[in-house]
Amino acid sequence: MLKTTMAMLTATLALTACQKHEPVQKVTDVWIRLGAVDTAPAAAYFNVYGGPKADRLLQVSSEVNTKTELHESMTDGNMASMKPTGPVDVPAGGKVEFKPGGRHAMLFGMNPAIKPGTPVTLTFTFASGQEIAVDAGTQSASAPIKK
Repeated sequence: MLKTTMAMLTATLALTACQKHEPVQKVTDVWIRLGAVDTAPAAAYFNVYGGPKADRLLQVSSEVNTKTELHESMTDGNMASMKPTGPVDVPAGGKVEFKPGGRHAMLFGMNPAIKPGTPVTLTFTFASGQEIAVDAGTQSASAPIKK
């Protein structure tokens, strides 16, 4: 009986190890850098991982700000600038980073009651219809930038 149980367990583990795991669309490492003053926009940073099919991130929204735009920062010589990007392609099984100095979400009209350490729920909406809600930590504009 013990030999049979051990053999079945070994076979199950072997089959499990051979199965391919499909990538899962998800959003991780979400955080918000608040504006230096209450009237300044905040910026949200995160990583988007593509699922089994390519998708597009259409928007990021929250109940604590009035408008959100997807942006990208760039440097040309000594001049730094940023521009809205519109929807962002997310490749199947790939990763798209939104980080300081690159892509990010600008959160305009932030509720002034949001202070460093206050969690904020962001909802990520994709062309596929999927919506992913994630709680983001907040930090002040003067806090060290996360890498």
